[in-house]
Amino acid sequence: MGFFLERFLKSIKPITFTQTNNMNKFKIFFFIAMLPLMSFITVHKFYVSVTQIDFIEERGELQITSRIFIDDLENLLRERYDENITLAGDDELDTVDKYIGNYLSQKINIIINGNQKEFKFLGKEYEDDIALCYMQISDIEAINSMEIRNTVLFELFEEQQNIIRTKINSKRKSFILIQENDKGLLNFN
Repeated sequence: MGFFLERFLKSIKPITFTQTNNMNKFKIFFFIAMLPLMSFITVHKFYVSVTQIDFIEERGELQITSRIFIDDLENLLRERYDENITLAGDDELDTVDKYIGNYLSQKINIIINGNQKEFKFLGKEYEDDIALCYMQISDIEAINSMEIRNTVLFELFEEQQNIIRTKINSKRKSFILIQENDKGLLNFN
């Protein structure tokens, strides 16, 4: 945008009190009218998912909610499983939950106190343009350490960032995972 702005400004001649050139007035009006539209040219899409992990100590459960943009998840499922998949529509395939559960179990790994834990995929729902995917790990007595690896959508987008937010043992922690650093270790001692 800088190149076009510079070129445009060079083409405008200064307006003086004696010069009332209609063309210059038009150029200024056109530039001012187009400025809001040109600002959208540099906007790009962000590739982000957010995973919330809460430890419910009295129930011995880890509750996991991943928020993923529907269009990104849909593109991924089409590429991996079935090109006819459409999410959040009346014609959604019955196999979508199975596909999402399989995918997430391959891409999200949780190690608690040095032991790999498998989660159960509970299902999903849609809220605006977000798919909320629910998972759960049961039979957890205490959490002293937790390692989380989340590579959701990394194979689709180089710029993908997966934000992890936790509430464990009344402590809130968060971090961002990227392709070059796809896991984080938290200690709660």
